[in-house]
Amino acid sequence: MKKILTAILALIACANVSAQQVDYNVIPMPKTVSVDSTQSFTLRSGMGLAYDAGNPEAARNAQFLRTWVEEATGIKLQLTPDDKKAAVRMTLAPAKKQKKGVTPTPQQQEAYTITVDNKGIALSATQNIGLFRAAQTLRKALPVAKGLNEIALPFAIIEDQPRFEYRGTMLDCARHYFAIDVIKKFIDVMALHGCNQLHWHLTEDQGWRFEVKALPELAKKGSVRQKTVIGHNTDIYDDQPYGGFYTQADCREIVNYAAERYINIIPEIDLPGHMMGALHVFPNLGCTGGPYEVNPRWGVMREVLCAGNPETMTFLKTVMGELCDVFPSKFIHIGGDECPKDRWKNCPKCQAKAKELGLKDDGKHSVENQLQTWINHEMEKFLSERGRDMIGWDEVLEGGLTDNGIVMSWRGINGGIEAAKQHHRVIMSPTTFCYIDYYQLKDQNRQPQGIGGYLPTSKVYSFEPLVPEALNEDEQKYILGPQVNLWTEYVAYPQHLFYMLLPRLDAISEVQWCRPDQKDFENFKARLPRMKQLYDRMGVTYCRDLE
Repeated sequence: MKKILTAILALIACANVSAQQVDYNVIPMPKTVSVDSTQSFTLRSGMGLAYDAGNPEAARNAQFLRTWVEEATGIKLQLTPDDKKAAVRMTLAPAKKQKKGVTPTPQQQEAYTITVDNKGIALSATQNIGLFRAAQTLRKALPVAKGLNEIALPFAIIEDQPRFEYRGTMLDCARHYFAIDVIKKFIDVMALHGCNQLHWHLTEDQGWRFEVKALPELAKKGSVRQKTVIGHNTDIYDDQPYGGFYTQADCREIVNYAAERYINIIPEIDLPGHMMGALHVFPNLGCTGGPYEVNPRWGVMREVLCAGNPETMTFLKTVMGELCDVFPSKFIHIGGDECPKDRWKNCPKCQAKAKELGLKDDGKHSVENQLQTWINHEMEKFLSERGRDMIGWDEVLEGGLTDNGIVMSWRGINGGIEAAKQHHRVIMSPTTFCYIDYYQLKDQNRQPQGIGGYLPTSKVYSFEPLVPEALNEDEQKYILGPQVNLWTEYVAYPQHLFYMLLPRLDAISEVQWCRPDQKDFENFKARLPRMKQLYDRMGVTYCRDLE
C-alpha cells in the first residue's frame, strides 16, 4: 500500500510539473506582447544557448540566463558560443540608422526583442544592456518548478523598452548597516524589476558608513553609536554599541557587482545637516565645538556643519574627492535636506561668512538659506570639475537652485514641479507614493514595527510622475523618472528589509517602465503570483498580503 501511495503522489507531482505554463505577461509588463498560442517551441535540457564569443558582456549575460533558467526550472542549457542554430540565441543586432545629429535615448539603448518560433528563442538588442533586460523578461516568463524536463513556449514576439531613463531605489545603510551580501541580494531584486539606479544613503546623525582614507578616524569612530533608542523615540535604550562601515574596497566590490547587472550606484553624503557622525569625530566643524555624540535617537538634529568655518569646506572636499575616486557614477547626491539653521543664526563665523558673501534676506530666501545654497554651489562646482552632476533633496530650492543641480522631490511633488518649470532635471520621489518605510497594510499589528504612515502597493502603483495636469509636454522632459526610498530607522534585519521592499517594488517598476495606458492594478495583481514564486526561489521575504 505504501508503495502504491508513493507512486500515486509521484504521478500527481509530475502532473503538476507538466501543468506549468509559460506566461509572457511579466512584471514590469513589456511594451508589446504578441502571442500565437496555436504553436509552440519546446525547450529541453541540453539545448544550446548561443552568444557572441568575442563579447565578454554577452558571455556574462548568457551565463546569467543559463543560471536563471536552471534555478527556476531545473532545465540546464549548454553554452554554445557563435552557434547560429542553437535553441536559444542572444544576438546583438545593428541599430537602425538615426537621423544626422540624433543619438539614441537611454531608453532606446535598453530596447530588446524576444522572438519565439519554430527555430527557437531569439533574444535581440542593439546593446548588451538590452540583452540583459531580455534575459530577465524570459526568466520571469518561465514557470518556477524544479525538475521540469521540458517547457512549451507559445510562439511570440515581445518588443520592449523602458518609459523612463531613471528608475531608482534608495537604500539607507546609515541608520542600520547591512552586510555586503545583503546589498548584493538587494541589487539582484532591483535588476529583476528593471531598476537601474541604486541611491545609497551612507551617512547620518546615527552613523557614518563610508571610509575616507585621509580621515581614518571618521568611519572608525563615526560609524558607532553607543546605544539605540527602542521604539518611537522613547526614553528606553538597548545600551548596545552599534556600528559598521564600508571600506573603499567594499564599495568598489558593490559598484562592480551592480555594474554587471546594469545598475549605477549613486552615493549620498548628506550635508550640511545629518552630520552628527562626523561631528562626533571632528567637533571643531560644528558651530558650538561640541562635544557631540553619534546620535542614538531618530529625527532631525539641530547640530550641523558650521558654514562659516573654512575647515568645513576642506573636510567636505576631502570626503567628496575620495567618494568620486570610488564611485564612477555621473550622479553624486549631497542630501541637503532637513538642515536646521538655528546654529547658523547665532554663530559669529556663519554670520561673518554671510556678510563676506554679501548675503541679505530678499524676502523670499533667508540669509541662512542662501548660505546653504553657497555650500551647494561650492559642492556642485567641485563635482562638476570631476565630471559629476549633483543631486539634492528638494530643500536645495529654498535658497535658489544651483544652475545644474538635480532636484529629488520628496516633500510631495511641488518641488519637482517648480524645478521642472525652471528647466532643471527632477527625480520624483514624494512621500505620498514612494516612501516604502511606511506601513503597507492598514492593520499595523500584522506587520513589523515601522516609522508610521500607510502606503499600500495600490497607492504606489497609482503614481504618475509626469504630473500632466501641472506640467506641459516640454516641462515633462525634465522629469528623469521616479524612485522609491527605503529608510531604515525601524528596519534592522534583512528579512524586514525585503518585506518592506516587496511587492511595492513590483508596483513602482511598472510606474518606471510602463506607459500609463498599460497599467491596470487588477491585471497587475494577477501577474504577481509568478513573481512571488521567484522570490521564494531567491530566498527573499515579501509581504504576502496586498492592499
